[in-house]
Amino acid sequence: MSGVKENETQDSKPVVAAMKPGAHLANPAPLALGGFATTLLSVSLAMMNFRGVFTQTIFMGDLCFVAGIGLLISAQWEMVRGNTFSYTVLSAYAFFYGGYGVIMIPALGIVDAYGGYTPEYHNALGFFVLLWAVFNLFFLLASCAVNIVYVLLFLTLELCLCFDAAASFVMADGLVETSANLMTAAGAFAFVSSLLGYYCVFHGLCQDAVPFSIPMGDTSRVWKRWCNKTTSQNSKSEKDMA
Repeated sequence: MSGVKENETQDSKPVVAAMKPGAHLANPAPLALGGFATTLLSVSLAMMNFRGVFTQTIFMGDLCFVAGIGLLISAQWEMVRGNTFSYTVLSAYAFFYGGYGVIMIPALGIVDAYGGYTPEYHNALGFFVLLWAVFNLFFLLASCAVNIVYVLLFLTLELCLCFDAAASFVMADGLVETSANLMTAAGAFAFVSSLLGYYCVFHGLCQDAVPFSIPMGDTSRVWKRWCNKTTSQNSKSEKDMA
């Protein structure tokens, strides 16, 4: 009898499932993506010279604080939640936005160090943006294993950065009209990318606040299936060679 009671006592104990580290924390991605999209949308309107606005100095608050600090803080919580991809992307663009905003602060004299908006300045700015286009390319490739919306977001952002860099290089060569057209194209891609960012914000909020969800076009299953198929084929080839 005592043995039965001991078994009953053991069976009645609740089983606690192992939780992923940070699983109980709130999702920081909607706030970060909101700051990313809002800042990018503001800058894109100036890049397209919308309503005669060309100078981006007014957006330093968004660049340095909303996107710069906001994304960096959100990134740390993504690290706590164990999301390497989100942590890397948010941290990277926090530094990009912050760095881009610092360049436009007149008190720092960065433009004056080049003697004004000289060809050297435009070439240097082109290098700055182009190298971030290279960095963003890794995010684009990694997003193929996540979802379609992320792929489109990073693709349009990649095109924005490439056209932006090209506009700076062309401006250094003195082709003002061509540079303006390239900058307009960059702004158009940035505009689309910002709208995709807002779509991601709504998706994140739907997971917690409303009883429905919107699709993101999950590609992880297809990606894993393709990887498993490739791995099995490679293993079979190695066995045949052995």
